[in-house]
Amino acid sequence: MKTFLLSALLVISFFSGFTQINLQTEPAHFTAKGNPIITNKYTADPAAFVEGDKLWLFAGHDFEGGQKNYKMKDWLVYSTSDLKNWTEYPVSMKITDFKWAKSGDAFAGQAIKRNGKYYWYISTNWSGIGVGIADKPEGPYLDALGKPLLTNKDCFDSKHSWACIDPSVFIDNDGQAYIFWGNRECYYAKLKENMIEIDGEVKRINFDGLDYTEAPWIHKRNNLYYLSYVTGFPEKIAYATSKSPNGPWVYKGVLNEIAGNSNTNHQAILEFKGEWYFIYHNGGIQTDGGSYSRSICIDKLFYNKDGTIKRIVMTSEGVN
Repeated sequence: MKTFLLSALLVISFFSGFTQINLQTEPAHFTAKGNPIITNKYTADPAAFVEGDKLWLFAGHDFEGGQKNYKMKDWLVYSTSDLKNWTEYPVSMKITDFKWAKSGDAFAGQAIKRNGKYYWYISTNWSGIGVGIADKPEGPYLDALGKPLLTNKDCFDSKHSWACIDPSVFIDNDGQAYIFWGNRECYYAKLKENMIEIDGEVKRINFDGLDYTEAPWIHKRNNLYYLSYVTGFPEKIAYATSKSPNGPWVYKGVLNEIAGNSNTNHQAILEFKGEWYFIYHNGGIQTDGGSYSRSICIDKLFYNKDGTIKRIVMTSEGVN
């Protein structure tokens, strides 16, 4: 019976376009032994938030080594209380959960909590940005809108089809929520309190020194706002600062160099138990890691006295 069931699942997987399936039905536990922190799967495009004594990590899921393009069909959730011992949860959201996402690509996203609900903003290549909603950080997540929140029509200065990707959401101290996104051009808008509607007009970010590629991330420290983003290709990460999420932004330089064995880079920056951390991906799993089979890493982030950020030191040892 078990052999028959597995064969049936593989047949279903083949005809639905999935060449790799995840049969996990219960949380699993593992210990990170440095960078990359996750070695049983290929993970990319990290996002994270802290709730209580736990850090919750949200990841894209690359197919295994040997790929010639990005093959991503679902998203993964992890949690930890010490950055060493981790829990991996069953897949809680798939690209097929968004019926309008004709691209079939489960690209980068970010999750956030508000009013007792969890909202996971995801990108789907050229189909637009959607929102998943759940009662628990590990899900399961359901399509909150039944349609995209944002599409290429909202990327008014962009001419290419994959402009509407890489959403990042930030809630300021006054309760106002913002969403940032974009490839080649960076856009942002306010969100209504319900977190599933845009409030007002979409604006584009531009400032001296900006060489923007993708992956915006907003964080705040000591009343100073930090906009980090991917620059160039192969990708580095740069950042700018402002006294307001609406700008003006002042370019501060490169934050992270090209991540080993990966053309892309993607960051999350946050404070956890009094320390600041930089979460990113590289192609570091030997020997099959690479630009299309990436892996999430974590290293410490340090500030200078003037509020600027020290250049990130990427390590094999990680933060253990």
